[in-house]
Amino acid sequence: MISAARVLTGLFFLLCIGSLAAGDKIENEEIEYLLESVGQSGCIFVRNGSEHSPEDAESHLRLKYRNGKKWVKSAEQFIARLASKSSWTGRIYYLRCDGEDRQPVGEWLTNKLFSYRNEKLEN
Repeated sequence: MISAARVLTGLFFLLCIGSLAAGDKIENEEIEYLLESVGQSGCIFVRNGSEHSPEDAESHLRLKYRNGKKWVKSAEQFIARLASKSSWTGRIYYLRCDGEDRQPVGEWLTNKLFSYRNEKLEN
């Protein structure tokens, strides 16, 4: 016979697993949104002094995310740890959009994330 304590412990465990999975899903959706935003931005990506297309920028950031996913538990950590600067040189990444002055990628992505979350709350 299974005790009530074991049943409750099992249910608690399942709820925790479900909660973690839901959190991971939200984080993955947010990071995917950020990656797609870079690729569809039309902005020039400046990495270590070289200019790259938005598609190449998305591809590069996807590679960094694939390789560094274990160090990222949130969209904020993705921005801070992987998407804002070169892992090799430490130089900040920039975006230049519509002929405007270049903007640090970290700031651009943080603004995108903020807008994405606000839009989700409104819907």
